[in-house]
Amino acid sequence: MGFWTFFEVASMPIVQVLLISVLGALMATQYWNLLTADARRSLNKMVFTVFTPSLMFASLAKTVTLEEIISWWFMPVNVAMTFLIGGILGWIVVKLLRPKPHLEGLVIATCASGNLGNLLLIIVPAICHEQGSPFGNRDVCSSVGLSYASFSMALGGFFIWSYSYQLIKQSSVRYKALAQAAEPEEVPKEVNKDFDANAQTQLLRGTTDDQEDVSVLVASTKSSSDPECQIIVPQASHLQTRKESFWKRSLEFLHQLLEELLAPPTLAAIVGFIFGAVVWLRNLIIGDSAPLRVIQDSIEILGDGTIPCITLILGGNLIQGLRSSTLKPLIIIAVVCVRYIALPFIGVWVVKAAAALGFLPSDPLYHYVLMVQFTLPPAMNIGTMTQLFDVAQEECSVLFLWTYLVAALALTGWSMVYMWILS
Repeated sequence: MGFWTFFEVASMPIVQVLLISVLGALMATQYWNLLTADARRSLNKMVFTVFTPSLMFASLAKTVTLEEIISWWFMPVNVAMTFLIGGILGWIVVKLLRPKPHLEGLVIATCASGNLGNLLLIIVPAICHEQGSPFGNRDVCSSVGLSYASFSMALGGFFIWSYSYQLIKQSSVRYKALAQAAEPEEVPKEVNKDFDANAQTQLLRGTTDDQEDVSVLVASTKSSSDPECQIIVPQASHLQTRKESFWKRSLEFLHQLLEELLAPPTLAAIVGFIFGAVVWLRNLIIGDSAPLRVIQDSIEILGDGTIPCITLILGGNLIQGLRSSTLKPLIIIAVVCVRYIALPFIGVWVVKAAAALGFLPSDPLYHYVLMVQFTLPPAMNIGTMTQLFDVAQEECSVLFLWTYLVAALALTGWSMVYMWILS
């Protein structure tokens, strides 16, 4: 496969994303006024609750079996390493460049979370159908490649909707806290007219909630030797408070983890794994003779709307992002370097080491997919999350614009390196 042929194959999916994003940007302008802020927010909720879960369930239940899950055991490890290494590098970027507090989660998420499904579903079959492909028969390559891509998408979705989702959620909490701190509510005050008040304690106090604070001030004006003011707090009460605080934090963490596992995309991935692994459940909905095949067909139709909707929303957010983004250029450069220089370089050595230790099957296409997982642009679902929590939408759009522009060249160059290594 020549350089220009492979360049065309690798760049076409990225060009498609950019073209649809431009359409979304035009739809969000005042001339068309089709993708307003409210419309994008409502569409994102549909993507989160309906389209993305449908896509993940349909792909997993149809293409992933129990035997394949067992033989591909290293892929979950590989995906986890992309998130771990990318997250560490993103944390370093945050510490060095110090973006605004509500943008820290976005920077770490874009460094850690790659587009592990959508692009692979397009790139791998396209490479398989090219003449001179190093991955054997094009039909077999395409079928197996789709299974790899679907499994990768499911794993990526699980990590994205747990780890990255939590990062964006925390950014939203910080953003709202900062907004509230910038506009504090003032409580009306009245003069302290207590009978025993002196010059020091005749202060302005709140009408209700501030009385306890005033009591503390009154007590502080008395002598520390006054037995009436000496308060002895037993040490046991501190220990009891710590225990209660520990259990409270533990219960909050478990509740939060349960909420993330029950998020529609994550729950759909789990159910899809079950249907793909259990033969009799799989036979109920998969196949021409399946009695409930209409369910799978309907879910597939819904899943097909995921990528266009996400990409249109991305373009719609871009218009506002270019005007009002506060993202530093150095942060954009750092994220691009992490995604297309540091992570791919590390990924080559990770996959080569795993192959040398005998952890991987001999299929070169499997090795190629593992390497590409370190080289992909940020997951578009991050844009859905920023819209869902109403935080850093403009900055996310600008970050996506540059990372996807660079991806056309980076994916082509690194893919050629990977194929040279595997040939």
